[in-house]
Amino acid sequence: MNYVLNMLPELWTGAKITLSLFAITLLLSIPLGLVLALLRLSGIKALDYIVNFYIWVMRGTPLMLQIFFIYFALPAVNILLPAYTTAVVAFVLNYAAYFAEIFRAGIQGVGKGQYEAAKTLGMSYGQTMRRIVLPQMWKKILPPLSNETITLVKDTSLVYVLALQDVMRVTYQLVQREFNLMPFSVAAAFYLIMTLILTWGFQKMEKRYARYDD
Repeated sequence: MNYVLNMLPELWTGAKITLSLFAITLLLSIPLGLVLALLRLSGIKALDYIVNFYIWVMRGTPLMLQIFFIYFALPAVNILLPAYTTAVVAFVLNYAAYFAEIFRAGIQGVGKGQYEAAKTLGMSYGQTMRRIVLPQMWKKILPPLSNETITLVKDTSLVYVLALQDVMRVTYQLVQREFNLMPFSVAAAFYLIMTLILTWGFQKMEKRYARYDD
């Protein structure tokens, strides 16, 4: 027990990197994903093609490859980013593509009658989206949004390749230094607790929205 307590300060240092990357990615990728979804549904073919191509590239290539590209290829065109900034940019661009598809499916899942009713009331496209469509969309997308958010928790471990002192890198260093596998168990508990908290939070939101269907 004392051994575990002694390693916690170092693991907490790594946890702060992991948690900050997770929070910043969500904070930036969700609104960006929503904007991309709205651009795809704007009816402007050029925007639809551009966004669709972007989503195809982001979803069709590994996140780790995207991290490597930003960190190692962009300096060739004089774009130099620190390791942490590289991680943020790669994660935001990648997850925005996934969230965009979730948002698009949620928006398209709202019945056409809702749009017609809003048009009858004299609402603009922006008002229809803000007051009618988007509130209903959130209820529909909670399950897939929950899955992607939990996946994000686990994907943060990929920043290990950038030598960032996240949970996984600190854990590996402890195992090498102490010749003890216990840090792996503690790291696993960290990810499981994060997943548990997120699962609980999304379940609470789903139940809250379900009350309005009764």
